[in-house]
Amino acid sequence: MSQFDDKILGLVSRADYRPITLKAMSRRFQVGPEDYAEFRSGVKAMVREGKLAIGKDKTLSKATEPAKGLIVGTYRRSAKGFGFVRPLKSEGRSQDIFIPPDAGTDASSGDLVAVKIMKRSHTPGTNSEGKIVRVIERASGVFVGTYFEEGTSDSYVKVDGTTFQAPIYVGDPGAKGAKPGDKVAIEMVRYPSPEIEGEGVITEILGQRGQPGVDTLTVIRAFNIPDVFDDDTLEDAREQAKKFNEKKIEGRLDLRDVPTVTIDPATARDFDDAISLSRDDRGYWNLGVHIADVSHFVRAGSPLDQTARNRGTSVYLPDRVIPMLPEVLSNSLASLQQGHVRYTMSVFIEFDATGVRTDRVFARSAIRVDKRFSYEEAFSCMEHPETPVKGVSPEVRSLLHQMLELARILRRRRFKRGALELTIPKVEVELGDHGEVVGAHLSHDDESHSVIEEFMLAANEAVASFLTEKHVAFLRRTHADPDPGKLKQFAEFAASLGYPIENPLSRYDIQKVLDETADKPERYAIHYGLLRSLKQATYSPEIEGHYALASEDYCHFTSPIRRYPDLQVHRQLGMILDKKKPTSDLEELVALAEHCNRTERRAEMAERELVKIKLLTHLEGRIGESFHAIIVGVEDFGLFVQLVELPIDGLLHVTTLGDDYYYLESETHSLIGRRSGRRFRLGDRMDVRVARVDVDRRELDLVPTDRDPEAPAPPARPRTRSPRVSAPRAKDRLAPPKKSKGKGKRKG
Repeated sequence: MSQFDDKILGLVSRADYRPITLKAMSRRFQVGPEDYAEFRSGVKAMVREGKLAIGKDKTLSKATEPAKGLIVGTYRRSAKGFGFVRPLKSEGRSQDIFIPPDAGTDASSGDLVAVKIMKRSHTPGTNSEGKIVRVIERASGVFVGTYFEEGTSDSYVKVDGTTFQAPIYVGDPGAKGAKPGDKVAIEMVRYPSPEIEGEGVITEILGQRGQPGVDTLTVIRAFNIPDVFDDDTLEDAREQAKKFNEKKIEGRLDLRDVPTVTIDPATARDFDDAISLSRDDRGYWNLGVHIADVSHFVRAGSPLDQTARNRGTSVYLPDRVIPMLPEVLSNSLASLQQGHVRYTMSVFIEFDATGVRTDRVFARSAIRVDKRFSYEEAFSCMEHPETPVKGVSPEVRSLLHQMLELARILRRRRFKRGALELTIPKVEVELGDHGEVVGAHLSHDDESHSVIEEFMLAANEAVASFLTEKHVAFLRRTHADPDPGKLKQFAEFAASLGYPIENPLSRYDIQKVLDETADKPERYAIHYGLLRSLKQATYSPEIEGHYALASEDYCHFTSPIRRYPDLQVHRQLGMILDKKKPTSDLEELVALAEHCNRTERRAEMAERELVKIKLLTHLEGRIGESFHAIIVGVEDFGLFVQLVELPIDGLLHVTTLGDDYYYLESETHSLIGRRSGRRFRLGDRMDVRVARVDVDRRELDLVPTDRDPEAPAPPARPRTRSPRVSAPRAKDRLAPPKKSKGKGKRKG
């Protein structure tokens, strides 16, 4: 058996896998020259064994399941030891397979596994039962936890979260100097199973639990996020810095005297987009979107490129940014800083007076930003262009006002074509001088944010449609149409809240309800309910369109400093501008899309995890305090709520709701008291009190404020899976590309 067999089976078994060639697959797994012969032999052996099939185009795909009658899926283990496997092509949790505690072998949460069905379900609402016969692909081999000792010779690590039921034995902690209470990273040597305990080896001491910065490092290691640039990458960046000369703009369109501005969060450090705008005598607009020409510095195949590709995206954590590119590029050479000449890729889009795009032109260019604005500064000038502002010329104030006018026109046209917009604010953590949480709030964006969003969207669409017309292969940003059945279920839910939807398959009818609830108490339930009905946006070379944006051609072009897909699009556009033939390796693009989707999700999960850790740490000192809350998830065992004053989710166990028996009414996402008729419904508001906080297990237990403070604490959690109806965490934002208020982060 080849060392690559399990990885190959894991890849071809994924629901989103598209067949690729042997060569593309070797690049996907980063197979080195010394291992390529073994890799190729292993693939041929799997073809002979009937595990893989070769298509006429020499692409590889799964021939059959790993063995007759087995089902492949992703395993999630509960804190109680049992778990569930969700088949790869499952339509929802109703098809999950229950795995008893003694049938999980050594699989851990997130692993791709093969399952044998032992008892089929014939009753609606129940799950079939199975046992795991093989782990196909491990989710991770590195874990983070707290080190402790038992007796004089035994040392263990309690892994964070609920991945493992029991602590992991570690061999020689003295080699790393671990002390009880240290947060450590371990590499698993033997995964735990019902028959034998797990064993690992400490690879790094992260610091004493609770010390500033240790929580951030914990998340970085747990998600295997590279946070140090190797010497070759740094040397490549320094060489690019030596070569760069602001005065040399040969071969570029000279825009240094064109009034240009950047609008970013006040704390931003990298600036990858700038705007110019003019209007002619016909009333036509000429919008200039100027994006940092990162491809000039990051050559394909160079150390910088290999590192950027591996990282896939910058990672934005509450107290730290892990950039995709070294700071000499991301914060200097490629950053469109005020008063400095910078290289850009410019998109000039002409619109008529009503906002219809009539032309588009692309160019390598050089600009000099006249003024850097924060959103707050820009919006003030947009609204009051006649009011003098120190350091801002009348010409620039007029430019900002015109930007607001055009953005409003484009926004109206976007909604007219059927685009959706959900108002789902982002949690922003407020940190003290030592990284401790002093508060948190939901973000609030003024209209200046939507101005930049509209212009970035327009540029992304212009580039994508141009490359499509040229028959160029590139990474698109796609958002598949939702399942009609889920939209109908959403419509039934909205109707139960008093907001009927005449045609749930109509974007216009859906947006009408979103608008109606924008300032109503039901907003939270309606907007999250719709988001749960939609699919995730992904990168793909396939032409699928973007459902939420009602766009047939869409890509990410506007943030090459922080997203590798944008850099790939820049290169393809640049080849056309240089009158060269763009690359057309579709198999390579498929592998790249999968990689970028994975790194994007990893970044999102890491940010979410660290926000939760910091908020839970803050709440450890606030046991017994009361908060306002909104119900964001409904399960048969309780309610998931989000605190209003400190946006974090917690669980109210059903036994804390009062002296009654509560049952789940799935259709209305409600828990209803059988005797009292009392109803708790998704989106309802209630007052809660903090009962228990467990930072290491990432758990927050709450009780209603009207519950007797002397009553027993909530029972141990029976949670077996994520909530059936809950706030989404990794869904794509449905607005156009958005710049958040933290450290230059941009989402979309």
